[in-house]
Amino acid sequence: MVSRRELLWGAGATALAGGGFAGGVLAAASAQRQGPAQMTMDIQSATASILDTPTTGLVSLSPDRPPPVIRLRQGEKFSADVVNTHGEPTAMHWHGLRVPNAMDGVPYLTQYPIQSGETFRYEFMSDDAGTYWYHPHCLTMEQMARGLTGILVVDEARDPGFDADLSLNLRDFRLNGKGEFIKLWEPRQAARGGTLGTVMTANWRQQELLDAPTGGIARLRVVATDVTRIYRLWLEGADGRVIAWDGHPLRTPIPWPSREEPLLLAAGQRAEFSVAMPETEGEEVRVMTMRAHQPHEIAKVRAVGANLARPLSEAPELPANPVPQPDLANAQVEEFVFGWSPEDAKPNYGLCGSVGYTFWSINRRPYEGDATPGLAPIATLQYGKSYIFRLRNESPNDHPVHLHGLTFVPLRSDKKPVRSNWTDTALLDSGETMDIAFVASNPGNWAFHCHIIEHQKTGLAGYIRIE
Repeated sequence: MVSRRELLWGAGATALAGGGFAGGVLAAASAQRQGPAQMTMDIQSATASILDTPTTGLVSLSPDRPPPVIRLRQGEKFSADVVNTHGEPTAMHWHGLRVPNAMDGVPYLTQYPIQSGETFRYEFMSDDAGTYWYHPHCLTMEQMARGLTGILVVDEARDPGFDADLSLNLRDFRLNGKGEFIKLWEPRQAARGGTLGTVMTANWRQQELLDAPTGGIARLRVVATDVTRIYRLWLEGADGRVIAWDGHPLRTPIPWPSREEPLLLAAGQRAEFSVAMPETEGEEVRVMTMRAHQPHEIAKVRAVGANLARPLSEAPELPANPVPQPDLANAQVEEFVFGWSPEDAKPNYGLCGSVGYTFWSINRRPYEGDATPGLAPIATLQYGKSYIFRLRNESPNDHPVHLHGLTFVPLRSDKKPVRSNWTDTALLDSGETMDIAFVASNPGNWAFHCHIIEHQKTGLAGYIRIE
C-alpha cells in the first residue's frame, strides 16, 4: 500500500478556472477535440426527466443533465479536479485507461475516498486512443445506479477523418411508473445474474436521436455503463464495420452484427462502428438490442444535410495503440476460480465496501472490503514479465471480468471461439474457462473484479500487485 502523503497529494487542489464540459446532453460529438485539458468535475445530486416526470435522486456532474462525454487527446496530459458536493464519499475510476496507479481511483487501494466538500486532482496522460468511460469506485452500486457513469474519449493524435463522431451511453434505471427510484438491487438477484433495471436508456433517454451527415461515414461509439445488463446489439438500416473493441482497433475481425447474430456487449465493455449513413436525408439507422426476448430500439441516427456519397470503402483506418505484446512462450500461468463464497464468509461494512451480503468469491476468497486492514493481493506479479491468467467460472452465471490498469488479450476458451482483440473486460460465460495474456507493464495494486456491480460488492473482487 502507498503512504497517506502519496494518497492525498492532490486532495487540497483548488478548482481550475474556466473548467467545464464540452458538448450538450451527451449528443453527437464532432470528430474534433471538445474537452479541456484541464477541467473541474462537480459530483452532485441531479434531477432530470427520464420518464414523463422529473426523477430526483440522480447523481451527475451537473444538476439536470447526465455526465458528459469527456474528450482527451492521445499523448497529452489531462488534469481533472473532482469536487465532491454530493454528501457521500466517492472516488473516480477511469475504466480501461492504463493510468498511473495513484490515479486509478480505488479507495484504500490507491487513494482515500473523497469526502463531502473535498477535492482530488487526477492527472494522467493516455498513450491509447479509443473509447473508455468513468465512474465512481466508492459506494459504487448506489452512485452508478443513480447515474454517475460517463463516456471518456481519447482522440487519436491525428484526426482519422470520420464525418461524425457519435456516442451512446447505455444504461438502465430502476424506476416506477412515476419516475421514482425503487430498490436499486435485490439480494436474490445479486446471488444470480444481477438485478436488471426497469427503464432502458441511451444518454438518459428512452428514445435517443442523433444526427450524422447524409451519405457520410459516422463513427458510432457504444458504451455499456450499466451495473448489470448484457446487451445484444445490431444495427438496422445501414451497412458498416466493427472497427474497435474496448478502446482498441481490432486485431481480429468482428462480423457486422445482425438480429440472428448480435454483438454481445457486457457491463463495462465498448464497441465502435463505422456506419455508412443512408444517402437520403431523413432516413434513419436503428440501434437495436433484445429485451425480454423481443427486439428493442435503443436509439436512432438520422441522416441530415446534403448527400456526401462516401462509400464504405472510404471508412478511415484506425492506428494501433502501443500495447506491449506478451511473450507467450515464456509467460507464467496464474489460475483464478470465480464462484460461490464459503458458507462462513461475513460481509464487510467498510466505508466503500460491501452492501451487506457475501455471495461470491475469487479462489474461494470473497473480497473483504476496501478498508480491510492488511488485505493481501490475490496474486503478486513481476514487473515487465508476461502472464497468462486462466479464468475459470464454476458458477451458473456470466461474469464480465475487469482488470484495472492493464490491457490483455483473450487466447482461448473451452466453450466458444474467442477473438484476440485487446480488452480490459472479458465476458466469462457460465462454466467457461478462458485464458488471457498480458505484460505486467504497470506497477501498483490493481483491482480485479466482476463488473456486474452486485457481484463485485458481494465478494467477486480482489486485487493483484505488480512490483
